[in-house]
Amino acid sequence: MKFQSHYLFYMVLLLFAGGCSATPEGQLSESRDPYEDGNRKVFAFNMDVDTYVLEPVASSYLENVPPRGQTAIGNHVRWAGMPSTAINSTLQGKFENAGLATLNFLVNGLTLGFADLTEDDAPISKADFGQTLAAADVPQGSYLMVPLLGPRTTRSLAGTLVDTVLDPVGALAAGSGARALSTVQAPLGAVTFRADNFDAVNDVKYNAIDPYARTRSIYLQSRDGMTGQTMDRGIGTSDSDDEFDAFFNEAQ
Repeated sequence: MKFQSHYLFYMVLLLFAGGCSATPEGQLSESRDPYEDGNRKVFAFNMDVDTYVLEPVASSYLENVPPRGQTAIGNHVRWAGMPSTAINSTLQGKFENAGLATLNFLVNGLTLGFADLTEDDAPISKADFGQTLAAADVPQGSYLMVPLLGPRTTRSLAGTLVDTVLDPVGALAAGSGARALSTVQAPLGAVTFRADNFDAVNDVKYNAIDPYARTRSIYLQSRDGMTGQTMDRGIGTSDSDDEFDAFFNEAQ
């Protein structure tokens, strides 16, 4: 199952890459988006998936799962990301954050993360391999809209590939129950993040003059912030942008 999911993942990326052609430079609305024409088509597909699948599921989740249950599920999703944060924090030299993530994962492993047993309120900053590549001065590359996965840069997409292949939780899963739990983590994470940012995502989706351009600017700002880079393009933010930015920080 794990091999098949990775195989399908790579096939989607290869099909996407093969179908992209560069947009003429004079027609670009953002210099880092050379494949804007193709990206907009993929964005439209992703919005259809959101409209017909993710948004109604997230709405049902908010209406039918009690708050304590939502908290427990959110705890589990964050717990499942702790090994990646620990590994990448170590590679980035952020040893305190790596230690906190490791401790959180080990202690809360007793409940598979559904209950937070730690008493340390110190914040743990999410870390991924895309940030690790940025710390190694790997260029950000072009902006891409990937089917189902959403916005990426070529650097963050490479990071996603590495994080997916490593997947420490999936590698350590033993028994049919643990494997099943590992299998549903990705869709479960998508639903919880969509639910947690329901109004912010809908604001961009339904109220923005150009939802694609607004999504792109928020995503690029969020990744620049996560990798310690400075934006100099004069892009403003609003309160809803900040809320939507949190969605990308968690989901990527």
